[in-house]
Amino acid sequence: MKPRLPPVLTALLEAPRSSARLAPPDITRWRAGNTLPGVWSFAAEAAGPHLCVVALTHGNEFAGAILLDRLLRAGLRPATGRLTLVFANLDAFSRFDPEDPTASRFLEEDLNRVWDIATLEGPRRSAELRRARALRPVFDSADVILDLHSMLWPADPLLLVGGPPEAERLALALGEPPLVVADQGHLTGRRLIDYGLFAVPGSGRRGVLLEAGWHWEAETVARMAETTRRMLALTGVVPGPMVPVAPCRLARVTETITARTGDFSFTQPWRGGTVLPARGTLIARDGDAEIRTPHPDCMLVMPNLLPQPGQTAVRLARL
Repeated sequence: MKPRLPPVLTALLEAPRSSARLAPPDITRWRAGNTLPGVWSFAAEAAGPHLCVVALTHGNEFAGAILLDRLLRAGLRPATGRLTLVFANLDAFSRFDPEDPTASRFLEEDLNRVWDIATLEGPRRSAELRRARALRPVFDSADVILDLHSMLWPADPLLLVGGPPEAERLALALGEPPLVVADQGHLTGRRLIDYGLFAVPGSGRRGVLLEAGWHWEAETVARMAETTRRMLALTGVVPGPMVPVAPCRLARVTETITARTGDFSFTQPWRGGTVLPARGTLIARDGDAEIRTPHPDCMLVMPNLLPQPGQTAVRLARL
Protein backbone atom coordinates (compact mmCIF):
# COMPACT_ATOMS: atom_id res chain seq x y z
CA MET A 1 0.00 0.00 0.00
CA LYS A 2 1.33 3.45 -0.90
CA PRO A 3 1.86 5.81 2.07
CA ARG A 4 -0.85 8.37 2.67
CA LEU A 5 0.46 11.80 1.72
CA PRO A 6 -0.52 15.21 3.10
CA PRO A 7 -3.19 16.75 0.83
CA VAL A 8 -0.91 19.58 -0.30
CA LEU A 9 1.72 17.10 -1.53
CA THR A 10 -0.92 14.96 -3.20
CA ALA A 11 -2.15 18.04 -5.07
CA LEU A 12 1.37 18.94 -6.19
CA LEU A 13 2.07 15.41 -7.41
CA GLU A 14 -1.18 15.22 -9.32
CA ALA A 15 -0.80 18.65 -10.91
CA PRO A 16 1.72 17.64 -13.58
CA ARG A 17 -0.44 14.70 -14.64
CA SER A 18 -3.62 16.74 -14.88
CA SER A 19 -1.90 19.57 -16.77
CA ALA A 20 0.31 17.39 -18.95
CA ARG A 21 -0.45 19.09 -22.24
CA LEU A 22 2.58 17.53 -23.92
CA ALA A 23 2.68 13.95 -25.15
CA PRO A 24 5.97 12.06 -25.42
CA PRO A 25 7.54 12.63 -28.82
CA ASP A 26 7.86 9.83 -31.37
CA ILE A 27 11.63 9.57 -31.79
CA THR A 28 11.60 6.26 -33.65
CA ARG A 29 13.39 7.76 -36.65
CA TRP A 30 16.20 9.07 -34.42
CA ARG A 31 16.88 5.96 -32.34
CA ALA A 32 19.54 4.49 -34.62
CA GLY A 33 21.63 7.67 -34.57
CA ASN A 34 24.48 8.34 -36.97
CA THR A 35 27.22 7.80 -34.37
CA LEU A 36 25.70 5.62 -31.63
CA PRO A 37 22.09 4.69 -30.87
CA GLY A 38 20.31 7.93 -30.07
CA VAL A 39 23.33 10.08 -30.91
CA TRP A 40 23.41 12.41 -33.92
CA SER A 41 26.63 14.27 -34.61
CA PHE A 42 27.36 16.78 -37.38
CA ALA A 43 30.66 18.49 -38.24
CA ALA A 44 31.16 21.81 -40.03
CA GLU A 45 33.99 22.52 -42.44
CA ALA A 46 35.12 25.46 -40.31
CA ALA A 47 36.96 24.71 -37.07
CA GLY A 48 35.22 25.39 -33.79
CA PRO A 49 34.12 23.87 -30.49
CA HIS A 50 32.24 20.62 -30.05
CA LEU A 51 28.88 21.31 -28.38
CA CYS A 52 26.77 18.43 -27.03
CA VAL A 53 23.09 19.07 -26.27
CA VAL A 54 21.69 16.25 -24.16
CA ALA A 55 18.08 15.22 -23.54
CA LEU A 56 16.53 12.27 -21.67
CA THR A 57 19.26 11.96 -19.06
CA HIS A 58 16.14 11.06 -17.09
CA GLY A 59 13.69 9.02 -19.13
CA ASN A 60 10.55 10.79 -17.92
CA GLU A 61 11.90 14.29 -18.69
CA PHE A 62 10.95 14.30 -22.35
CA ALA A 63 10.66 18.06 -22.94
CA GLY A 64 14.28 18.01 -24.11
CA ALA A 65 13.51 15.16 -26.50
CA ILE A 66 10.72 17.24 -28.03
CA LEU A 67 13.26 19.99 -28.69
CA LEU A 68 15.89 17.65 -30.18
CA ASP A 69 13.24 16.08 -32.40
CA ARG A 70 12.36 19.54 -33.71
CA LEU A 71 16.00 20.46 -34.31
CA LEU A 72 16.67 17.24 -36.20
CA ARG A 73 13.51 17.59 -38.30
CA ALA A 74 14.56 21.16 -39.14
CA GLY A 75 17.95 19.90 -40.36
CA LEU A 76 20.01 22.01 -37.97
CA ARG A 77 23.73 21.89 -38.80
CA PRO A 78 26.72 23.65 -37.28
CA ALA A 79 28.42 26.57 -39.01
CA THR A 80 31.63 25.89 -37.09
CA GLY A 81 32.95 22.98 -35.06
CA ARG A 82 30.69 20.05 -34.25
CA LEU A 83 27.15 19.75 -32.91
CA THR A 84 26.02 16.53 -31.23
CA LEU A 85 22.45 15.85 -30.12
CA VAL A 86 22.08 13.04 -27.57
CA PHE A 87 18.96 11.13 -26.52
CA ALA A 88 20.60 9.70 -23.41
CA ASN A 89 18.44 7.14 -21.56
CA LEU A 90 16.45 5.67 -24.44
CA ASP A 91 15.48 2.52 -22.56
CA ALA A 92 13.98 4.39 -19.62
CA PHE A 93 12.10 6.74 -21.96
CA SER A 94 10.64 3.72 -23.78
CA ARG A 95 8.87 2.78 -20.55
CA PHE A 96 7.19 6.15 -19.96
CA ASP A 97 3.65 5.64 -18.70
CA PRO A 98 1.40 8.71 -18.24
CA GLU A 99 -0.42 6.85 -15.45
CA ASP A 100 2.86 6.60 -13.49
CA PRO A 101 4.88 9.40 -15.03
CA THR A 102 7.83 9.46 -12.63
CA ALA A 103 8.56 5.73 -12.73
CA SER A 104 10.61 5.93 -15.93
CA ARG A 105 13.18 8.36 -14.54
CA PHE A 106 15.64 5.45 -14.84
CA LEU A 107 15.68 1.67 -15.05
CA GLU A 108 18.19 0.58 -12.39
CA GLU A 109 19.99 3.71 -11.20
CA ASP A 110 20.11 7.42 -11.92
CA LEU A 111 22.07 8.06 -15.13
CA ASN A 112 23.03 11.46 -13.72
CA ARG A 113 24.86 9.96 -10.73
CA VAL A 114 27.35 7.62 -12.42
CA TRP A 115 29.85 10.01 -14.01
CA ASP A 116 32.93 9.47 -11.87
CA ILE A 117 35.84 7.61 -13.41
CA ALA A 118 36.03 4.98 -10.65
CA THR A 119 32.40 4.01 -11.20
CA LEU A 120 32.61 4.07 -14.99
CA GLU A 121 35.72 1.89 -15.00
CA GLY A 122 34.74 -0.30 -12.04
CA PRO A 123 33.03 -3.69 -11.90
CA ARG A 124 29.49 -2.51 -11.15
CA ARG A 125 26.84 -3.28 -13.76
CA SER A 126 23.50 -1.65 -14.56
CA ALA A 127 21.51 -0.53 -17.59
CA GLU A 128 22.50 3.08 -16.93
CA LEU A 129 26.18 2.27 -16.53
CA ARG A 130 26.16 0.39 -19.84
CA ARG A 131 24.71 3.47 -21.51
CA ALA A 132 27.14 5.85 -19.78
CA ARG A 133 30.10 3.73 -20.82
CA ALA A 134 28.87 3.71 -24.41
CA LEU A 135 28.45 7.50 -24.38
CA ARG A 136 31.83 8.27 -22.80
CA PRO A 137 33.70 8.72 -26.12
CA VAL A 138 31.13 11.29 -27.22
CA PHE A 139 31.55 13.38 -24.09
CA ASP A 140 35.32 12.86 -24.01
CA SER A 141 35.48 14.76 -27.31
CA ALA A 142 33.10 17.56 -26.25
CA ASP A 143 34.14 21.07 -25.28
CA VAL A 144 30.72 22.14 -23.97
CA ILE A 145 27.77 20.13 -22.64
CA LEU A 146 24.27 21.54 -22.25
CA ASP A 147 22.20 18.98 -20.32
CA LEU A 148 18.43 19.61 -20.57
CA HIS A 149 16.27 18.77 -17.55
CA SER A 150 12.83 19.56 -16.15
CA MET A 151 11.43 19.50 -12.62
CA LEU A 152 8.76 17.61 -10.68
CA TRP A 153 8.25 20.21 -7.94
CA PRO A 154 7.48 23.92 -8.42
CA ALA A 155 10.69 25.96 -8.62
CA ASP A 156 12.22 28.89 -10.43
CA PRO A 157 14.05 27.73 -13.60
CA LEU A 158 17.83 27.80 -13.25
CA LEU A 159 21.20 26.86 -14.69
CA LEU A 160 23.36 24.52 -12.58
CA VAL A 161 27.14 24.39 -12.79
CA GLY A 162 29.82 22.55 -10.85
CA GLY A 163 33.10 23.88 -9.51
CA PRO A 164 35.05 25.31 -12.47
CA PRO A 165 34.71 29.09 -12.85
CA GLU A 166 34.69 28.73 -16.65
CA ALA A 167 31.33 26.92 -16.48
CA GLU A 168 30.00 29.56 -14.15
CA ARG A 169 30.99 32.36 -16.53
CA LEU A 170 29.40 30.53 -19.47
CA ALA A 171 26.11 30.09 -17.60
CA LEU A 172 26.07 33.76 -16.58
CA ALA A 173 26.73 34.78 -20.20
CA LEU A 174 23.78 32.65 -21.36
CA GLY A 175 21.49 34.74 -19.21
CA GLU A 176 18.43 32.54 -19.68
CA PRO A 177 17.04 31.58 -17.26
CA PRO A 178 18.33 34.45 -15.10
CA LEU A 179 19.42 32.33 -12.13
CA VAL A 180 22.73 30.42 -11.98
CA VAL A 181 23.42 28.03 -9.10
CA ALA A 182 26.97 26.82 -8.45
CA ASP A 183 27.31 23.68 -6.35
CA GLN A 184 29.39 20.54 -5.87
CA GLY A 185 26.76 18.00 -6.86
CA HIS A 186 25.26 15.13 -4.88
CA LEU A 187 26.59 12.69 -2.30
CA THR A 188 25.13 9.80 -4.29
CA GLY A 189 27.28 10.29 -7.39
CA ARG A 190 28.65 12.63 -10.03
CA ARG A 191 26.50 14.37 -12.61
CA LEU A 192 27.34 14.47 -16.29
CA ILE A 193 28.39 18.14 -16.00
CA ASP A 194 30.98 17.04 -13.40
CA TYR A 195 32.43 14.23 -15.54
CA GLY A 196 36.20 13.99 -15.99
CA LEU A 197 37.80 17.17 -17.33
CA PHE A 198 34.50 19.05 -17.03
CA ALA A 199 35.24 19.25 -13.29
CA VAL A 200 38.83 20.48 -13.78
CA PRO A 201 39.39 24.27 -13.79
CA GLY A 202 41.45 25.40 -16.76
CA SER A 203 40.70 22.30 -18.82
CA GLY A 204 38.67 24.25 -21.37
CA ARG A 205 35.68 21.94 -20.81
CA ARG A 206 32.43 23.45 -19.59
CA GLY A 207 29.24 21.74 -18.49
CA VAL A 208 25.90 23.47 -17.83
CA LEU A 209 22.69 21.80 -16.65
CA LEU A 210 19.39 23.54 -17.40
CA GLU A 211 16.44 22.98 -15.08
CA ALA A 212 13.86 24.53 -17.39
CA GLY A 213 10.59 24.22 -15.46
CA TRP A 214 7.88 21.69 -14.74
CA HIS A 215 7.86 18.37 -16.56
CA TRP A 216 5.67 18.10 -19.66
CA GLU A 217 4.83 21.80 -20.01
CA ALA A 218 4.98 23.71 -23.30
CA GLU A 219 6.65 26.62 -21.49
CA THR A 220 9.45 24.28 -20.42
CA VAL A 221 10.17 23.28 -24.03
CA ALA A 222 10.13 26.95 -25.06
CA ARG A 223 12.68 27.81 -22.37
CA MET A 224 14.89 24.90 -23.45
CA ALA A 225 14.71 26.15 -27.03
CA GLU A 226 15.75 29.69 -26.07
CA THR A 227 18.62 28.54 -23.84
CA THR A 228 19.84 26.14 -26.53
CA ARG A 229 19.62 28.87 -29.17
CA ARG A 230 21.68 31.17 -26.97
CA MET A 231 24.24 28.42 -26.33
CA LEU A 232 24.58 27.76 -30.06
CA ALA A 233 25.14 31.47 -30.67
CA LEU A 234 27.47 32.01 -27.70
CA THR A 235 29.74 29.13 -28.73
CA GLY A 236 29.59 30.15 -32.39
CA VAL A 237 28.45 26.67 -33.43
CA VAL A 238 25.32 28.22 -34.97
CA PRO A 239 25.75 32.04 -34.97
CA GLY A 240 22.74 34.13 -34.11
CA PRO A 241 21.71 37.27 -32.21
CA MET A 242 22.28 37.42 -28.47
CA VAL A 243 19.43 39.66 -27.34
CA PRO A 244 20.38 41.38 -24.07
CA VAL A 245 18.61 40.06 -21.00
CA ALA A 246 18.35 41.18 -17.41
CA PRO A 247 21.47 40.52 -15.28
CA CYS A 248 21.63 37.02 -13.85
CA ARG A 249 21.59 36.22 -10.17
CA LEU A 250 24.36 33.92 -8.99
CA ALA A 251 23.76 31.67 -5.98
CA ARG A 252 26.51 29.54 -4.46
CA VAL A 253 25.41 26.47 -2.55
CA THR A 254 26.68 26.57 1.02
CA GLU A 255 25.13 23.32 2.23
CA THR A 256 23.48 20.29 0.64
CA ILE A 257 20.88 18.59 2.81
CA THR A 258 20.64 14.83 2.25
CA ALA A 259 17.74 12.91 3.77
CA ARG A 260 19.05 10.54 6.43
CA THR A 261 15.81 8.88 7.49
CA GLY A 262 12.47 7.88 6.00
CA ASP A 263 10.85 10.48 8.23
CA PHE A 264 12.07 13.60 6.42
CA SER A 265 9.43 16.33 6.11
CA PHE A 266 9.47 20.01 5.22
CA THR A 267 7.63 22.47 7.44
CA GLN A 268 5.70 23.58 4.33
CA PRO A 269 5.82 22.80 0.60
CA TRP A 270 8.63 25.24 -0.15
CA ARG A 271 9.04 26.50 -3.70
CA GLY A 272 12.50 26.37 -5.20
CA GLY A 273 14.03 29.84 -5.43
CA THR A 274 12.47 31.03 -2.16
CA VAL A 275 14.85 33.28 -0.21
CA LEU A 276 14.45 33.22 3.58
CA PRO A 277 15.83 36.39 5.16
CA ALA A 278 16.48 35.15 8.70
CA ARG A 279 19.27 32.81 9.77
CA GLY A 280 17.98 29.83 11.77
CA THR A 281 14.58 29.53 10.05
CA LEU A 282 13.21 26.01 10.52
CA ILE A 283 12.55 24.51 7.08
CA ALA A 284 12.42 20.74 7.70
CA ARG A 285 12.82 17.87 10.12
CA ASP A 286 14.72 14.65 9.49
CA GLY A 287 13.56 12.29 12.18
CA ASP A 288 14.40 14.13 15.40
CA ALA A 289 16.87 16.51 13.72
CA GLU A 290 15.85 20.04 12.81
CA ILE A 291 17.01 21.58 9.51
CA ARG A 292 17.45 25.35 9.73
CA THR A 293 18.83 27.98 7.39
CA PRO A 294 22.57 28.43 8.14
CA HIS A 295 22.81 32.10 7.15
CA PRO A 296 20.65 35.14 6.33
CA ASP A 297 19.11 35.49 2.86
CA CYS A 298 19.24 31.75 2.30
CA MET A 299 17.90 30.48 -1.04
CA LEU A 300 16.19 27.09 -1.17
CA VAL A 301 17.34 25.34 -4.34
CA MET A 302 14.99 22.73 -5.82
CA PRO A 303 13.45 21.22 -2.66
CA ASN A 304 12.55 17.56 -3.15
CA LEU A 305 9.38 17.45 -1.10
CA LEU A 306 9.36 13.65 -0.78
CA PRO A 307 13.02 12.60 -0.52
CA GLN A 308 14.02 9.02 0.13
CA PRO A 309 16.93 8.29 2.51
CA GLY A 310 20.18 9.10 0.73
CA GLN A 311 18.57 11.53 -1.73
CA THR A 312 19.26 15.25 -1.85
CA ALA A 313 16.36 16.97 -0.07
CA VAL A 314 17.35 20.59 -0.73
CA ARG A 315 20.39 22.75 -1.38
CA LEU A 316 20.90 25.94 0.60
CA ALA A 317 22.57 28.80 -1.22
CA ARG A 318 23.79 32.34 -0.68
CA LEU A 319 23.08 34.94 -3.38
